[in-house]
Amino acid sequence: MAAERAHLSLAHGLLLATVVMLPFGVAAELPLLAGAIAGLIALARGRIDWALPTTRLALVLGLAYWLPQFASALDSLAPEKSWVEVALDLRFLPFLLFVAQPVREGRDAGRTLLTGIAALTLAWCADALLQATTGLSLGGAATSDRLSGIFGAGNLKLGGVIAVLAPFALIAAWRRFRAWGLLVCFLALLVVVLLAGARAAWIGLALGSGLTLWHLLGGRRALLGLVAAMVLVALVSALGYVSSERFAQRLDRTAAALAGDHAGVEYALTGRLAIWDVAWRMGEDHPINGVGVRAFRHVYPDYAAPDDVFVDAQTGQGAFHAHQIMLELWSETGAIGLACWLLAVLFGWRGWRRQPANARARAMPAAIALVVALFPVNTHYAVYSAFWGLLLIWLVGIWLALLAGAADPSADAAHPGR
Repeated sequence: MAAERAHLSLAHGLLLATVVMLPFGVAAELPLLAGAIAGLIALARGRIDWALPTTRLALVLGLAYWLPQFASALDSLAPEKSWVEVALDLRFLPFLLFVAQPVREGRDAGRTLLTGIAALTLAWCADALLQATTGLSLGGAATSDRLSGIFGAGNLKLGGVIAVLAPFALIAAWRRFRAWGLLVCFLALLVVVLLAGARAAWIGLALGSGLTLWHLLGGRRALLGLVAAMVLVALVSALGYVSSERFAQRLDRTAAALAGDHAGVEYALTGRLAIWDVAWRMGEDHPINGVGVRAFRHVYPDYAAPDDVFVDAQTGQGAFHAHQIMLELWSETGAIGLACWLLAVLFGWRGWRRQPANARARAMPAAIALVVALFPVNTHYAVYSAFWGLLLIWLVGIWLALLAGAADPSADAAHPGR
């Protein structure tokens, strides 16, 4: 039992430390690397139980992420970049195996971890709201054209991260303060994500909030909650439109897509149609294993139009990634990558359904966050990049850790909000 408590403390501590350090660049790699080393030690000592469902899930999901990289690197068009990524991302597999081991700690298993993530999310929101009103935040002054918060003006990922972490905050607010807590929490998240300006994050917050309401309230109450949320979104958006010129420009750009013509859609998507076209043609030319993971920017000029604004004449490189998860996998890892990720989703869903109801309820915030991060009808950060790849693996690790905790069957009802 003492060994299990030590394992729990270390695994959950490293998971929480990873997200705490997320705004600070490579610092977020340190706790994850420590977890990978702990996983290798556990492997060497025979402390990984391969018969357990969460261990098998960790193995399959880790390999589904890594194997497409390896296959794509075999004939990559930018072999140095691809092989470096392949080598670095091997650390994710022992990390997932380490956090996926079950720990029998009763009804409080995972509660501290969930509370910590929720509190951190709301603290980042408070900091961003301070920046919105004073121009200052822990990440520095507001020098960008959108809210940057603790991530800083040089790393505009605040909206995307908050949208993904929103289910943790919303569920914690409901459990602690019920309806009023949920309302205030949603309002804070909404203002921050809207002002952060990333329209992909707007979609992510809408999806995550809707799924969270359905989980917490179910049925008719969830529908009423969704109507109330839409009214709140409309009111906040209208207020933002008349009070912020930058926000109004983002809404006008988004509305241009409703015109239905190519020019309007291209304007609304900030030129991404050209990137998507290049990504599609890359995959057509390399359908088996793609052009190579992280090779996109190096190959882009070979497919771009002569006047493509994303081609940098000085570096000879193009857009960094495809900005859409399916097209990124298709262009960089080909059919092998798409097949591996599809199998991972199917295997993950099957494993999820086989877990007891109390384990699924405990892991629900992470499950919804993963759906938001991977929702295919959206634009995306690069899933094989240092930042977003680490966040995705961290989410999988949180999900596995919460599923692995063998809680008291009386704890955490399957629908905690009802």
